Amino acid sequence: MLDQILTEAFLEAVIRAMIPILLAAMGGLIAERSGVFQISLEGSILAGAFGAVAASYATGSSLVGVLAGGLAGILISLILAFGAVSRKADPIVLGIAINLFALGFTGFLLTQIFDIRGSFSDPAIVGLPDWRIPGLSSIPGVGSAFFELTALGYIAFLSVPVLWFVLFRTTVGLRLRGVGEHPTAARTLGVSVVRYRYGAVGFSGLMAGLGGAQLSLSNVVLFTDGMSAGRGWIAIVGVMLGRAHPVAVLGVVGLFGFSEAYGFRLQGNGLPSQITDALPFAVTIVALAVSRKRFAKLLNLAATPPEVGE
Repeated sequence: MLDQILTEAFLEAVIRAMIPILLAAMGGLIAERSGVFQISLEGSILAGAFGAVAASYATGSSLVGVLAGGLAGILISLILAFGAVSRKADPIVLGIAINLFALGFTGFLLTQIFDIRGSFSDPAIVGLPDWRIPGLSSIPGVGSAFFELTALGYIAFLSVPVLWFVLFRTTVGLRLRGVGEHPTAARTLGVSVVRYRYGAVGFSGLMAGLGGAQLSLSNVVLFTDGMSAGRGWIAIVGVMLGRAHPVAVLGVVGLFGFSEAYGFRLQGNGLPSQITDALPFAVTIVALAVSRKRFAKLLNLAATPPEVGE
């Protein structure tokens, strides 16, 4: 088994599987730090995937596709921000509704715009190119896996140290954490809780939308109904298990990326796809079960709606 795992090709598959989830998780942890449980990541990924494909097809530009995917993710997330922050709705109930809306609405647009049901693939869709870093991409064993990525792949991994620095070494990060942990005290000091939460949720939607663009313009160059396939939910679990810390979340997402890539490897060896597709979710359930006591407090806090007047 080790001879199948310890290969550069397998490492490339792990990294490719990680990138959409990592982008969404980095956005989700910022929303979590602001005090809003961002459960609509699945919908933002799906909207971003559709927006990226539609814009790339219409304009012949992958860059425009990426921008459209990010914008679609923001628009979806702002529904959550308005409901949970401005109207004090339960973010969990609202987030689930948003995910269902995104699933149905993208399917509706697929039939209305392209007159196709299920899947849309066309040579006019321009995918994201891989950017190879000279020298580094030639390192044996890891070069092509880490240094031959799309622009969104580099953004995903660079966002980990950048967000760590912003959260723990800047005034903005201190205020954001204050808004999430002690909103009343933050408001007393003149910090706008609403503004920070809107910004955090909008950022989470942007990152999840970019994750969708990576999924539909790089991992595959097409759009399929429900192609997010639970990646948004896995990103949410990554945020919870990683306690909304960028480095810890990266580690958790790496575990999920490994399980997805290994599932594809097992599928290639003849295991039924129904079993291999369920592997990342089985890993998620096991991880949650093992960590149940440690993260019970975090889950309870995440499920608590914002205080009245925040």
